[in-house]
Amino acid sequence: MPRVVFNQKGGVGKSTIACNLAAVSASRGAKTLVVDLDPQGNSSQYLLGVEAAKESEGITEFFNQILTFTLKSKPIDEFVHETPFENLYVLPARHELETLQSKLESKYKIYKLRDGLHELMKEFDEIFIDTPPAFNFFTQSALIAAQGCLIPFDCDDFSRRALYQLMENVQEIRTDHNPKLLIDGIVINQFQPRASLPQRVVDELIGEGLPVLDTYLSTSVKIRESHEAARPMVFFEPRHKLTEEFIALFDELNKKRNSLLQ
Repeated sequence: MPRVVFNQKGGVGKSTIACNLAAVSASRGAKTLVVDLDPQGNSSQYLLGVEAAKESEGITEFFNQILTFTLKSKPIDEFVHETPFENLYVLPARHELETLQSKLESKYKIYKLRDGLHELMKEFDEIFIDTPPAFNFFTQSALIAAQGCLIPFDCDDFSRRALYQLMENVQEIRTDHNPKLLIDGIVINQFQPRASLPQRVVDELIGEGLPVLDTYLSTSVKIRESHEAARPMVFFEPRHKLTEEFIALFDELNKKRNSLLQ
């Protein structure tokens, strides 16, 4: 089931969460793919390290061939790359992706990612989609292609204000384009339990009936070290508290998915 990690606010940990959940999935033996739709390419760099700059083809080239109408178009799986980690693959992004947005919008190619991922679902057990911090063509394509939406949230007032608009945007996509899209939940990221503001904000969200997940992700310098090493936490520090939280989040999401399928 494709799952998109989405928040139109930057700096809330979309790439970190997408890659670490994917890494947990891969460590459990599931063939797992990360689709990087952010022109910044953070997920690509996280999973490939210095090799990310050497990869010549990825999601940019997939979209570009859609625009050029070439008769020798490659299937989407040929743009997928192995990572150094067993069972973990990435469809990487480069900054040139951003230059294609207006052309793709004008030619209404909004369903092409959904069609491509439908093919990849035959090969992969899990697919996680990282998105840019904007409600743009690439994010909308991801929401149309996905069946689940995970919303990272850091505990401040600006994030809270943005959250309501985000929920409306997801509902709009569900109503107009993708009735199968469900909100997996809001994941509290960079949580500081000893600070009063984060706990108050979270309590208010829960009080409003918003789908806040039970697993919170802590603040830790280890995640920055993990980024620098280009190794998701389950491979970098398997016994760290934050690693355990990513594992617990993965299990919570799967439990929720299974309950919906019953």
